[in-house]
Amino acid sequence: MTGPNLSRSARLLAGAAATALALAACGSEGGNDDDPAGPGGGRLAGQEITIGVFNGWDEGIAASFLWGHIFEEEGAEVSYEFADPVFVFEGVATGQYDISFDAWLPNTHSDYWSEYGSDLEDLGAWFTEAPLTIAVNEDAPITSLTELAANADAFGNRLVGIEPGAGLTRITKEQVIPSYGLEGMEFLESSTQAMLTELQNAVDSGDNVVVTLWRPHWAYAAYPIRDLEDPEGTLGDPEEIHSFARTGFSADFPEAAEWLANFTLSSEQLLAIEDIMVVEMAASANEEYAAAIDQWLADHPDFVAGVVGS
Repeated sequence: MTGPNLSRSARLLAGAAATALALAACGSEGGNDDDPAGPGGGRLAGQEITIGVFNGWDEGIAASFLWGHIFEEEGAEVSYEFADPVFVFEGVATGQYDISFDAWLPNTHSDYWSEYGSDLEDLGAWFTEAPLTIAVNEDAPITSLTELAANADAFGNRLVGIEPGAGLTRITKEQVIPSYGLEGMEFLESSTQAMLTELQNAVDSGDNVVVTLWRPHWAYAAYPIRDLEDPEGTLGDPEEIHSFARTGFSADFPEAAEWLANFTLSSEQLLAIEDIMVVEMAASANEEYAAAIDQWLADHPDFVAGVVGS
């Protein structure tokens, strides 16, 4: 789901609660000056970090607000800027944004990386099994992309895609469609949200549907869908999702860069965050994304300490 171009203010109530706990623990009004999470403390105290977030890419929204939470806990002032991937890559490369969390490499975002990579820092892969897919409803009459052209009428002669500038859209047009003779099908390019709406409407009405998709994605838990086989390998091997930053980020934030280099999420962890954020909360605003992260972290109280240390 697409988020607004808004900056998120610090969560004052959470900060106040943390301060109260610190004061109670030390038994004084002044707190513990040795506690990095104490008033005015934190290893990023006084720093400002702007996170570029891809519109409609839920795994990136989840990682962005998870790290926004971590940065704020360490004393930074965090803001979020939502845009389509090309503008986020450009914004990070030019220093307008400090960091982003959703570079799919080596294939999906290869064009952007080729154009902007010399002005970016690769902070490492945090997710390593992220395949691109073509998905259908569970009871669709086909199991493979090799069967789609001959059964196009069963799907309304439409293949439902996402944003025109997305790497998945390019790969579908340049690899999938010509390899499987799908030129006669209408390839719809609009947005991730529009694709998900088409998917939900088809499932609700009992119609067949074929969409471009990827894993991990909450849609696989929310809808009865499955992937079509890709015997030609047109969608490529599973990709990695990388954090990337502007040139100089590691020098300006050496501890944060070290934390990020060691950061990973499992499929179960990421899908659990997405389930809270998208399915349970239907989050569409910064405060709601932050609340979803707070809820997930409440169930995983040791996660942040495991990432950043004590």
